[in-house]
Amino acid sequence: VIREYLCGEAMHGLGIPTTRALSIVGSDERVERETTERGATLLRMAETHVRFGSFEGFHYTGREDHVKLLVDYVIEGFFPRLAGEEGGYASFLSEVVDRTAKLIALWQANGFTHGVMNTDNMSIIGLTLDYGPFGFLEDYSLEYIPNHSDHFGRYSFGNQPAIALWNLQKLAEALGSVVPRELSQEIVFGFRGLYGKYYLGIMKQKLGLITDDPGDPALIKNLLTILEEEKADYTNHMRRLADLSTEEGADDGHHAGMLEDSTAYKEWVASYRRRLISEGSVDAERKEAMNSINPKYILRNYLAERAIRKAEDEGDYSEIEGLRVLLKNPFSEQPGFEEYSKPAPPSERGLVISCSS
Repeated sequence: VIREYLCGEAMHGLGIPTTRALSIVGSDERVERETTERGATLLRMAETHVRFGSFEGFHYTGREDHVKLLVDYVIEGFFPRLAGEEGGYASFLSEVVDRTAKLIALWQANGFTHGVMNTDNMSIIGLTLDYGPFGFLEDYSLEYIPNHSDHFGRYSFGNQPAIALWNLQKLAEALGSVVPRELSQEIVFGFRGLYGKYYLGIMKQKLGLITDDPGDPALIKNLLTILEEEKADYTNHMRRLADLSTEEGADDGHHAGMLEDSTAYKEWVASYRRRLISEGSVDAERKEAMNSINPKYILRNYLAERAIRKAEDEGDYSEIEGLRVLLKNPFSEQPGFEEYSKPAPPSERGLVISCSS
């Protein structure tokens, strides 16, 4: 529950739609999971806790009248302009697809891996819901898996967009009594285009690009390929890109100590600089904009684990509070917290989490 509390605050600070925690109440009761752990209750806050699975529960038990009632409830509360509209149920599904595409694009652009993306963990209004074995990328890797029980990588970082689409298909099936199958499938398969549009837009912002160029998708893909091959820290590298200068004769010191030996990266930097120059990018303005979307601090798993151990073993909650304050403003340089932006030390890398976390 401490992990959920911290991650809700971290995601909120990053501007990613999320539930948040109002309170945590500990218990002396021991709970048998992978190990014996102390029980606790977390009070989760959200505009609604309705999930994709809420509709499936009614659909697969033959209560189609309840499916319609639940759709009407969600429309009335969160999409009131659709109430009574002809084709309103189809429009409702379109809204869910759109919000889901935006959410997953934000996850991917920020290096967040949920860990257990089943339909019961998908919010109907596009919130990040149910924090368990999650993790933020350190080294960029599409194969990153924070959940120790996900042996086949179903919920790996790189697989999240495909799983979101699969979950939307399951939702469409559950809505079959109110949205015709052919129409619902057409709506759901619009996810790919929406996700691609939103992801490209966010990544262009992260690179400080303000105009459109047909070569931008390749520019982004090539960077991520290099980061994965070089096992570069994703968050820190994206942050450092803001220091690149477009001035003639400028060196590439922004990546000192990271990728200075990579020929492929040097070639990428040259193409990126040309792209910036082509749109008349102003270094100071671009740096300010990039630093407002590329965080300095994320909730790295080792930081969360240290805070949890200090709280559970020593009864000291100061580290939890320190992280809360830090992650409230993840884009700001915060004196005294420089160590918190560093990757996990070797002894604390590769931490994987269980659903009981």
